[in-house]
Amino acid sequence: MTHDIIVLGAGMVGVGCALHLQARGQSVALLDRRAPGLETSYGNAGIIQREAIAPYALPRDLGFLLSGATNQRVDVRYNASDAARMLGPLWSYYRHSAPGPYQRISREYETLIALSLDTHAPLMRDAGAEDLVAGQGYLMLYRSERELHEFFEVADERAQAGVHHLKLTGADVAREEPALVGEFAGAVRWTDPVAIRSPGDLVQAYARLFVQRRGAVHLGDALGLRQSGSGGWQVDTADGRTLSAPQVVVALGPWTLQLTSRFGYTAPMIPKRGYHMHYARLPGQTLNSTVIDAEYGYVVAPMKDGLRLTTGAELANADAPRTPTQIDAAEAIARQSFPLGERVDPEPWMGTRPCMPDMKPVFGPVPSVPGLWCAFGHGHQGFTLGPVTGELLAAMMTGATPRVDVRPFSPARFG
Repeated sequence: MTHDIIVLGAGMVGVGCALHLQARGQSVALLDRRAPGLETSYGNAGIIQREAIAPYALPRDLGFLLSGATNQRVDVRYNASDAARMLGPLWSYYRHSAPGPYQRISREYETLIALSLDTHAPLMRDAGAEDLVAGQGYLMLYRSERELHEFFEVADERAQAGVHHLKLTGADVAREEPALVGEFAGAVRWTDPVAIRSPGDLVQAYARLFVQRRGAVHLGDALGLRQSGSGGWQVDTADGRTLSAPQVVVALGPWTLQLTSRFGYTAPMIPKRGYHMHYARLPGQTLNSTVIDAEYGYVVAPMKDGLRLTTGAELANADAPRTPTQIDAAEAIARQSFPLGERVDPEPWMGTRPCMPDMKPVFGPVPSVPGLWCAFGHGHQGFTLGPVTGELLAAMMTGATPRVDVRPFSPARFG
C-alpha cells in the first residue's frame, strides 16, 4: 500500500502530525504497535496546559539537590543504574536550567504553548469530542505562605504574556474545594488550561477523525522500518501488508531513538517515567477541578474512571522494572487531604516521557537521511503540544512557511 507519508506512533504527537499532513492534501498511513492513545498519551493528568509557557527546569538550589540524592522525594525519584547512565544529559539539563539559557529557552518554548488551545479546539470540535472537557483551569495548591507568595510573583510574570490566573487564599480554596481536608495557605487557579476527563479517549477521538477523513490506521512494529530500493520507506503491518512512502515521520516518544539510531541519528534523551492510579469517589465528596500539590509534585484529577492520582518523575529507562514506591508515597500524602476511595485499577499504570536536556521538543528533518522526519522529546507536554507540532511539521514537509520559527526545535541541534 503506497502513501505519501507514513507516521509511526499513534500518541497525541503522531496523531496530530497525521491529521495536519492529511489536511495539507497528503495521503497518510498511521502505524503503531497498539491502538491510538494507549501509551504515554493515555496516562497523563489530562490538562491542555496553556499556562505552561516555561518548561520544567532542573532546580539548582542545594536543598533540592541534597534531598534528591537521598532518593526519598515524592516528586522526583531515580533508578540508580539508569540515572548513572544519564549523567551526561542530566549535567546538560542542569546547565540549561541556569537563568540565562533558561530565559532564552522559555521564550522559544512559549511560541509553541501559545498555540496549544488554538490547535486543539478545531480538532476537538470536528472530532465531536467536546464532551470530554471536564472543566476550565486547575489549582496549584500551596501549604506554605512563603512559597505561595513566591508563586504569585511567577503568576504575575506569566500574566504579562497573556496567561490568566486568580489568586486564592486558604479560605477561597476551602470554598472552591470543600472536600479537601486540612489548612492550606492558598492557591493559584490557572484559568486558561482545559482539563480533559480521559486523555486517551481524546487521542482516540482525533484518530477517528483522521480515519473519517480517509486516513489509514494500522497495527504493526514501527521498529521494522526499512529503506526501500527506490529510496523510499517501507514497514509491515500486523496483518501482513507492506506500507510504502517516500517520507516517514517517527513520533514514537521514548522509543524514537531506538529507530532513528539505526539510520545514524541519536540525541541525549532523558526518560522520565510517571505512574497513575484511579480511586473511587467517596459519596458526597466531590473534587471540582484538577489539583496539583505544589509541595509534593503529584496531581489529583477528576477523570472518567475515578479520581486519577499521577506522580512526578522517575528517572529510569522505559524497560526498567516498575517500582511502586513513588505512587505509594504520593497516595499516602494525598489521602490526608483528598477524598480518595479504594483503588480502582488492578495495578498502577506506567508511562515514559521523552525529555531533552534543553527542555525543548525535537521535530523536523533528520540530518543526512532524506525522507526521514521525527517529532519527539516533548517531555511533560506531549498531550498539550501534539497538534501544534503536527501543524508546524506538516507545513515544513509540504514546503509551506510555519507560523513560528521552528529552528530552535530542529533535530540538527543534536546531530
